[in-house]
Amino acid sequence: MFSGSIPALVTPFRDGQVDERAFRRLVDWQIENGSSALVPCGTTGESATLSYDEHYRVIELCIDAADGRVPVIAGCGSNDTATAVRHMEFAKKAGAAAALVVAPYYNRPNQDGIFAHYEHLANSSDLPIIAYNVPARTVTDIQPETLARMAKLPTIVGIKDASGNLARIAAHRISCGVQFCQLSGNDDMALAYNGAGGVGCISVTANVAPKLCAEFQAACAQGDYGRAQVLNDQLYPLHAALFSDASPGPTKYALAKLVDWATAELRLPMTPPSAASRAAVDAALAHAGLI
Repeated sequence: MFSGSIPALVTPFRDGQVDERAFRRLVDWQIENGSSALVPCGTTGESATLSYDEHYRVIELCIDAADGRVPVIAGCGSNDTATAVRHMEFAKKAGAAAALVVAPYYNRPNQDGIFAHYEHLANSSDLPIIAYNVPARTVTDIQPETLARMAKLPTIVGIKDASGNLARIAAHRISCGVQFCQLSGNDDMALAYNGAGGVGCISVTANVAPKLCAEFQAACAQGDYGRAQVLNDQLYPLHAALFSDASPGPTKYALAKLVDWATAELRLPMTPPSAASRAAVDAALAHAGLI
């Protein structure tokens, strides 16, 4: 259903407000450079600091700016099941192709609770759901056995896996089926992830290197792992540098260096990346041939 390079979009801010003009430019730039789908209002989009009105406006903007050229996977996750239902209801009405739903965070539900959360969402909407497993942020971890149960629900169509456990790809293929959409949530593991059976990446790096990330994913899809390895080597320092300080600080810094329509502005509690982080980003952009 979804594959290739799928940026988890930053949310541009200017003077404390969502910069709608810059966001539209970002969407156009991503599509023009080969991104295969778009994810607004994920973690990289600072969704935790968006009001409901802003969250829904960003989803609406993304869908309007994409104008059917690529599908939009709207960030709809919450640690409150009822809020996630509300987000999905809006995303469905706005025309999103799917919802990206992170495992419930902070509450720390057990595996039955995780399953019940997704089951309730699946029963509340027919919008396809891509589960997002990122234990480093949520503490909870969607175990393969739980994902196998979830995959039996007709609207749970895939996973963004940021567990860092590459062995799970084979486990998921066996238990969820080869048609279940497996997307990496870690840019630095995307090469190995695709080699093991993944079909793409929901990417941070694609915010600043959309063309290279799209070319990398295309090479993987064509089975040209020689070319993919060359591109991965070109991108790898950037993958690391964009997480050399709290994300998305380094990513917004990088984007502001590359285009004149973006700022590096963040919302508290996020603060600008350190001097060391900025230097790492500068070096990585040069290594990738972007500056």
